[in-house]
Amino acid sequence: MGEHVVFLDRAVVPGELVRPEFQHVWDEYPDTPESLIVERLQMATIAITNHVPLKAEHLSVLPNLRLICVAGTGYDIVDIGACDRLGIPVSNVRDWCTTAVAEHVFALIFTLSRRLLQARDHVLAAAAHWSPAEFLFVGALPSQLEGSTIGLIGHGILGSRVAKIADVLGMKVLIAEHKRASHLRSGRTPFEDVLRRSDIVSIHCPLSEDTRDLIGNHELALMRPDAILINCARGPIVNCSALTNALIAGALGGAGLDTTNEETSSLVTQLRQLRLLNLILTPHIAWASKSSVAELADQLKTNMESFARGEPVRVVNSIGFRQPPGRDELDL
Repeated sequence: MGEHVVFLDRAVVPGELVRPEFQHVWDEYPDTPESLIVERLQMATIAITNHVPLKAEHLSVLPNLRLICVAGTGYDIVDIGACDRLGIPVSNVRDWCTTAVAEHVFALIFTLSRRLLQARDHVLAAAAHWSPAEFLFVGALPSQLEGSTIGLIGHGILGSRVAKIADVLGMKVLIAEHKRASHLRSGRTPFEDVLRRSDIVSIHCPLSEDTRDLIGNHELALMRPDAILINCARGPIVNCSALTNALIAGALGGAGLDTTNEETSSLVTQLRQLRLLNLILTPHIAWASKSSVAELADQLKTNMESFARGEPVRVVNSIGFRQPPGRDELDL
């Protein structure tokens, strides 16, 4: 019979997927509401998810499920504790979109620091009456990245790539120590000092209970009034209400967000309606490129095939694996 693979949110991966070479049944859905998760995974032995949450209450009633493949790097949408207890390994994909995300970070930085949205709107408003001689009336002069300071919150693969690009551009790089660290590691700068000293703060840490609302009213108040905040990590790391207030009050130079907090969708709607020229919202697309999607698909296939051989790779938890059900159980 082989494996039964169910992709809960196939629409997140554009293009074709090369399916695993072992014998299997494949079901996929563009997206899956939480009310249908258990129904769709009832016979699944392998589940693939990107943003559909798999909680303890789902997992506890899915006795056939033996592997969860996250179609991305962050796995906060899966209850890892429940997977440990149930013997379900969770695999993710790694170092697959590093270049794409780093390029997106700098696309946001360049757009905000060079005030491109303001310049575009100035030209559009002037219409036929615009002339190049009016360029000085766009507003404040753009900032120059060379010689400026970028502070990185998170210095894994993504943060390191951003640091490398920043170094080439002649920027000074500060790497933040953990917010509540008891000691300072070599090469790190105290968290609040990074906020105070940086012209640009870019977030590259995972979402956890320690990093939820990591940037709030207090942290934003520490930043320079002309500083730029970039978040291409996870939305809830930045308190959306605090950021909204800072932007409206003119207490922050600008913000570029590729992710926002779904729990504060009304505030996100407010941000959209304000149409602030120093705010850029993109729909979680920093990861997207032809190369990154191809790498994602290849790693998903490898993760499933390695597990089927009994040699799982890229597993984020350390557990004894749930065994396949016996014939009697399959017949129930």
